[in-house]
Amino acid sequence: QVQLVESGGGLVQPGGSLRLSCAASGSILSINAMGWYRQAPGKQRELVATITSGGSTNYVDSVKGRFTISRDNAKNMVYLQMNSLKPEDTAVYYCNAEIRTPVRPWWYTYWGQGTQVTVSS
Repeated sequence: QVQLVESGGGLVQPGGSLRLSCAASGSILSINAMGWYRQAPGKQRELVATITSGGSTNYVDSVKGRFTISRDNAKNMVYLQMNSLKPEDTAVYYCNAEIRTPVRPWWYTYWGQGTQVTVSS
């Protein structure tokens, strides 16, 4: 079974930085797009950033210039570097990935359990 596990969340002051990591493990044939979502208190889940298998990236307007998504295909990992953090960035951050496996040989989206990011003074 494929698992995605996030790490790197925590409590940080406004203006600070955090780097989130997400590791995919299991019987993976290939990984297509990967991304980060977040869900803030009282809000719907929001797409934060995506990265294609070729390295093309997209960001929600509110994080452009502050966040950077990247991936390491050899390690089946995706990262989110978050700089100049604001209180409104507070949320549970989830990674996802489109993955093919031997028993599910079509693109299927898997989700991690999430990691809490709290930006507060």
